[in-house]
Amino acid sequence: MAIPLQTTIFWRTLTAFNGAGLLQLPAADVSAARERRRRLISLPGASFIVGRPHPDVHIVNKTAIVSDGRAIAIRVYRPRDAIDRTLPVVVNFHGGGFVSGDPRQSEWWCSHIAHEAGAVVVSVDYRLAPEDPFPAAPEDCYAATVWALEHAGNVGGDGSRLAVMGDSAGGNLAAVVALMARDRGGPAIGFQVLIYPVVELIDSFPSEDENEFAPMLGKADLRVNHLYCTDDGANAYASPLRAKHENLPPALIQTAQHDPLRDQGAAYAAALRTAGVPVRLTNYVDGVHGYVSIPGVVPCARQALTEAATALRTFDA
Repeated sequence: MAIPLQTTIFWRTLTAFNGAGLLQLPAADVSAARERRRRLISLPGASFIVGRPHPDVHIVNKTAIVSDGRAIAIRVYRPRDAIDRTLPVVVNFHGGGFVSGDPRQSEWWCSHIAHEAGAVVVSVDYRLAPEDPFPAAPEDCYAATVWALEHAGNVGGDGSRLAVMGDSAGGNLAAVVALMARDRGGPAIGFQVLIYPVVELIDSFPSEDENEFAPMLGKADLRVNHLYCTDDGANAYASPLRAKHENLPPALIQTAQHDPLRDQGAAYAAALRTAGVPVRLTNYVDGVHGYVSIPGVVPCARQALTEAATALRTFDA
């Protein structure tokens, strides 16, 4: 299936305005490029592209003080009609190649997941490379997940019904948090939603050549080791495909046909199945990388949202 015309037009316009991909820049230029991307999301009319938060979801910023005393900013989404109910907790990690992004870029996705799944969504503002390289991001995400369990009652959540979720680099971090929780004896995670995750930072896959010049993410954007983990790409907490996968929570993995990361999601699904972990793998044939952040130009985003919300509404803790 061809890339939808509106997606192609959007990408060409964005490229003309924004220049080279952030992940291809030298480390010294990343901070300024990151700030330009943040300003783009804040422009008038950007909501037609990135989506609007659900009107029936209450959104509040909080600070998680984790075990070593560090403060991690989080953004909490809770359905307004669930004041008297205790809801499952879903901890979300945004995408951005480990070097950019914040919870605001996941606002449409997280708020609609909260409403449709009937859940409290805790979106984590983890540290970014190159200023804070691996393992800062996964350690922040793990610590925030522990915090979400321990403080679930303070946000109207039920810590015994805990899931993790993320897209792209955030999908990597969700998978890694599930590994860390297993390896470190908790918290007990009941489900993982991995959206076009990057799970291998060294080896290549056929979809990279097939989608070398795809919208939003191309083959040249994939090798982020010079920014994220110069010496640790083979570490299982950087490349979770290299981990042992037994005793992990069930997973929903979504991939996009026109995405160089497509085969990574399929490979992770296969690895989980081999280890006896229940997995649902869905490939969106009109999808491109980043669809959860640009629902206004990628038609499959809403279908993907419904699938993820249904899975999160029915998972067993």
